[in-house]
Amino acid sequence: MHITCVHQGYELYGSDRSFVESVRIIRAAYPDAVIDVVLPRGGPIVAAVEPVASRIIFEPLWILRRRDLPRLATLGFLTLPLAMMRAWRRLRASNLVYINTSVVADYLLASRLCPGRAIVHVHEIPQGATLKLLRGLIGWSGADIVFNSRATAKAFSLTSKVAMRVVYNGIAGPDVPPPSTYDATRPLRLLMLGRISRIKGQEILVEAIRSLPPEVRARLDVRIVGSAFEDTAREAALDRQITDAGLGSVICLSPFVDDPSDLYRWADVVTVPSRLPESLGRVAIEAMAYGRPPIVSRIGGLTEVVEEGTSGWVVAPDDPRSLASTLERIVTDPTSWRGFPTAARARYAALFGEAAAAEGLITMIRTRIGGRPITIAAKTVALG
Repeated sequence: MHITCVHQGYELYGSDRSFVESVRIIRAAYPDAVIDVVLPRGGPIVAAVEPVASRIIFEPLWILRRRDLPRLATLGFLTLPLAMMRAWRRLRASNLVYINTSVVADYLLASRLCPGRAIVHVHEIPQGATLKLLRGLIGWSGADIVFNSRATAKAFSLTSKVAMRVVYNGIAGPDVPPPSTYDATRPLRLLMLGRISRIKGQEILVEAIRSLPPEVRARLDVRIVGSAFEDTAREAALDRQITDAGLGSVICLSPFVDDPSDLYRWADVVTVPSRLPESLGRVAIEAMAYGRPPIVSRIGGLTEVVEEGTSGWVVAPDDPRSLASTLERIVTDPTSWRGFPTAARARYAALFGEAAAAEGLITMIRTRIGGRPITIAAKTVALG
């Protein structure tokens, strides 16, 4: 059995960690298979995937990133035939090719030439012309499709004869979540974790905190952790916004870390104030795994993660006032959310643990290449 797993990234952000966990699930189902992992370059993801990969291969993938589209449509287009040839050869040599995310264009185009060999795992909700492009690309590929949320499936609205299934990401967490200790006698520890980008809403969080009454701001200890993808100007702009707002003593801006487990243990509450639709919201789920209730935007798949008023809070997207109002209630009335940490962990265990994801993903794979049924234990470990 020869399985190839293709991923567009090399870091350890949400989609990267989801890919690692998918490869782990595939390895558990097919312990004797040759599993090749194809990446665009080396990076933090390599150490995470090495224990379950037979080989790790670096090759120049043809990836449809929004900012690269003008280049790809001109000189970059000349490299597409060679990229498709490489992908076609791997498809022909594999019983199955698992393509993580819909932006790996060379493998999706080549899948049309090898029907029945590919599964694409869609983790994004693009906008406008990009959505139309990716929808057409997936439809053309003929690959079976795994969507990571109902919101993602709805956004793509594909009608096809191929197999399609919604499978929530299976996310590893601690066996026992750390206790929640906030009682208003110290500042509330608020964490925002993720890539610095126009989508994630770091600037919305900064503006919300700036607008709080001074006595409430003084009761916050905030960490924004993340880096922009090859864009130091965006990182500098966020740093200036924090400084210009006079929030240097309240907000600590830190670069991306490979293993965020200590950050989740530190936090009391985690916020995901996304401005545009998240396909699911991995950070919110990871927070719940650690018993840390999240504040999320009412947009995309985030509304499938949090049960408002029970396991977390849901605020209007792109609205600093809505976020500020919720933060003020959290800081000043901790008794109103005393049961949220326990409820958040319970919701994670019921919907987003590795066992549920393993069942859904392997069911899709077995329809293509067969294999023995597997049982993934509910016990999980943190990804480090």
